[in-house]
Amino acid sequence: MSKEFFPDRLDIANFTQAGAVLDGVDRLSSYPRLLEETQGAGAERTLRWHAEGESHEAAGRPTEPWLQLSGEAVLPLVCQRCLGPVDVTVSFDRPFRFVADEATAEAEDDESDEDLLALRQDFPLRELVEDEFLMALPATPCHDVCPEAPPLAAGEAEFEAAQAERPHPFAALAGLKRGDKP
Repeated sequence: MSKEFFPDRLDIANFTQAGAVLDGVDRLSSYPRLLEETQGAGAERTLRWHAEGESHEAAGRPTEPWLQLSGEAVLPLVCQRCLGPVDVTVSFDRPFRFVADEATAEAEDDESDEDLLALRQDFPLRELVEDEFLMALPATPCHDVCPEAPPLAAGEAEFEAAQAERPHPFAALAGLKRGDKP
């Protein structure tokens, strides 16, 4: 009889010991922090993720629970060059090692190459999925080639017109030097 696992309250110890697999296809609207990054656009878009539980033998230590987590989505972001919408493929693939508690994770974090998380019986896997998507977002999303040329100068024509209307500040001095009357 196989055990059923739920991503919102995942029993990590049993999941990894069983070598279980979970796949998810969720709407962007289910991830509020990620939806905020898209400025509310694309709420109906889907995010795909995949989680595999593993148990690794460690020299001189008990078997360690590991989680391999990956995900991919095409998100509607704002191009930082033209400020228009741009679809960006965002993906991640990361391993996580679970330790007994938060104190152990904090103590081992500096000397560990992998990401450490505290072992829980009700682990919120979807929160971790959202965190990983957020960290995988590009710092400056942009088109390879913008559909319209980005504006490179703001108000340049208005600036030149205003400058032409204003008298030069030293024009009055030049006039006085020539003997013009004010």
